Amino acid sequence: MENTLNIVLIVLLLVVILLVVRAYLNLKQKNKLILVQSREIKRQIQEQEKRNKQVGDLVHEKQQLIGLVSHDLKGPFNRIFALIQLLEITNENLTSDQREYLGKMHQIVADGLGMIRNLLDNRRLEDQGIDLTSEPLNLAAILGSLIKNYRTLSEKKDIQIHFHSPEEAIVLADKLYIYRIFENLISNALKFSPEKRNIYVSIEEVNSTFEVKVKDEGPGISEEDQKKLYQKFQRLSARPTGGESSTGLGLAIVKALVDKMGSELRCESELGMGTTFIITIAKSEVPIVRKKSVAIN
Repeated sequence: MENTLNIVLIVLLLVVILLVVRAYLNLKQKNKLILVQSREIKRQIQEQEKRNKQVGDLVHEKQQLIGLVSHDLKGPFNRIFALIQLLEITNENLTSDQREYLGKMHQIVADGLGMIRNLLDNRRLEDQGIDLTSEPLNLAAILGSLIKNYRTLSEKKDIQIHFHSPEEAIVLADKLYIYRIFENLISNALKFSPEKRNIYVSIEEVNSTFEVKVKDEGPGISEEDQKKLYQKFQRLSARPTGGESSTGLGLAIVKALVDKMGSELRCESELGMGTTFIITIAKSEVPIVRKKSVAIN
């Protein structure tokens, strides 16, 4: 009886030992597998980091190239634009066909300059931002001057730009920001408006702010397009009506600059009913300091 019990205990002990050894071997195999997987994961992470660095370098190189090319193109485009304006002033001896070609050249060069400015603005915003230097500005005078600059382009599409504003609308803002914001909005209104339509630009005093509206009679913007209106390089359903070019950057830049100024941008639009962009800018409590003229005897 005692011998039988001892044999049973020995067998049980052997079974336990075998189970322990088996568990140890399984654990060792799993640890080995985990180590191999860990090394593979580490290798993949290193390869991904290497690829990310390569992509980052390519993106940076592309941005540098775009910035360099855009900057170098800006000078020649400006000179061509000035020559076209000079030819348009002295166009008495030109035939109707030559005037038409000159008008097309004006439109193409204006589009090119707009695209270059947007590319440069986008690069500056992505790299280090555009410095904000606020000062008291007469928004009425700035918009009046901008609208005059777009008269020639608007006349080519037989579009009337109507401007309604108080004589003075003093805001505290960055002059470069204001120009770039409304250049893009007025330019877009012209691009997306059919011929023989109207564009309405107005400044209205609302409590402690000025509301600036740029309204067109174009095709309008669908609700779906409005959701991605300020995303970069977006191609919306509406297309320029006169073959003009578009980078898909203008409204993204407008939104970024308006936000940086601490102002508000809204869009009101329905398909077939045109589009209105509304910017709310705080009034300036600081008056514009006008330089006194010095009489020369």
